[in-house]
Amino acid sequence: MRIKQLLIGITASVIAISSYVEIAVADLKFPMLVYRTGAYAPNGIPNADGFVDYYKMINARDGGIGGEKIFHPECETGYKTQVGVECYEKNKKDAMVFQPMSTGITYQLIPKATADGVTVYSTGYGRTSAANGKVFKWIFNAPVTYWDGASIAVRHILKQNLGNIKGKKIALVYHNSAYGKEPIRTLQTLSKKHGFKLMLLPVDHPGQEQKATWLKIRKARPDNVLMWGWGVMNQVAVKSAASIKFPMDKFIGIWWSGSENDVLPAGQGAHGYKSLTFNAPGDNYQVHKDIKKYVHDKGEASGDGSHFGTVLYNRGLFQAMVQVEAAVVAQRIHGTSKITPAMYRDGMEAVDLSAERMEELGFKDFAPAFKNTCENHGGSGLAAVQQWDAKAKKWNMITEYMYGDSDVVQKLIAEDSSKYAAEQKIAERCN
Repeated sequence: MRIKQLLIGITASVIAISSYVEIAVADLKFPMLVYRTGAYAPNGIPNADGFVDYYKMINARDGGIGGEKIFHPECETGYKTQVGVECYEKNKKDAMVFQPMSTGITYQLIPKATADGVTVYSTGYGRTSAANGKVFKWIFNAPVTYWDGASIAVRHILKQNLGNIKGKKIALVYHNSAYGKEPIRTLQTLSKKHGFKLMLLPVDHPGQEQKATWLKIRKARPDNVLMWGWGVMNQVAVKSAASIKFPMDKFIGIWWSGSENDVLPAGQGAHGYKSLTFNAPGDNYQVHKDIKKYVHDKGEASGDGSHFGTVLYNRGLFQAMVQVEAAVVAQRIHGTSKITPAMYRDGMEAVDLSAERMEELGFKDFAPAFKNTCENHGGSGLAAVQQWDAKAKKWNMITEYMYGDSDVVQKLIAEDSSKYAAEQKIAERCN
């Protein structure tokens, strides 16, 4: 009798395990490379919370994507490139898409993911020339690239100077990494075109020591300062600029240098600081109402819920939304909910986020419309300028979404992607 009961128990366990495996395999796997610890955590945490809350909301409200639940295992990278690569190797099996959240990690994953047949979506960061879908089949960086950002910042400065910046000095304070170096060639090209002098001021990891940098700025007195910073570097830079009384309305950060965490530590000294952005701040969108209803009100918020509606939390929502939409499109294209990584890539390449579609998804007026194509993986190329109001403790959009210098950017993308294709022996597609 005991043997019979034991066999029944073992059989039941095997059935239960088999059922779990089937469910796990059926899930759509969206691995998350995060950094909730270390010098970059102030920016990494709200972004990761936005991702997780959106995935939880889709699972709770919609039952997943086409009936398939989202499985989103986190892997802590600490923003370290080698650790990010290890996280990729650990989680790449059956993965739909990776969001590296680091330009350095992205550069390392491009050849690996291409060989493995895994989509990489580096939203507004990574290798700019990956916008050329003819060469980079598996890599997407829509809706806007760093080279767009550099030229949009210069366009804003041009507008502030009635279209003439000949002889002006523009300093670039940048994280001394692949990320920070990304806009340099664009700014050098624009410097020749418009006649401004470019100062290059690298800041070493993690960015807490910037005294020498701002002494140089105080001495050289550039007309404008641009910043490609991240994590604690941003906070230190904004405080340092305020301490030397640099005009904050002449200080413009890239979209990764324009969150609440970057300016609040400087108090009133940060008033007037500007940054680019490709998504809106605030928590009054339908997507926020749905997350509150299906996630936060049930006590299931990612983290402590304090970042809800902040710039980087919202960016996480936007990034997660695009990744989910790619799966929806892939299911429609291939006529199955159980899509493969290759099918998912097809969906990402066919994403068409019109204003109407974004409204359906709860993102009305949240970001500019964009669509991916075989040739264009870089999106619309649109970004706006936002400015910090230290008294109200809020970001305000002060321009419309605008394009950069398309002639300059597209030429640089063509040159760089062509060189990469030759090095890697990649034949162009989409012909």
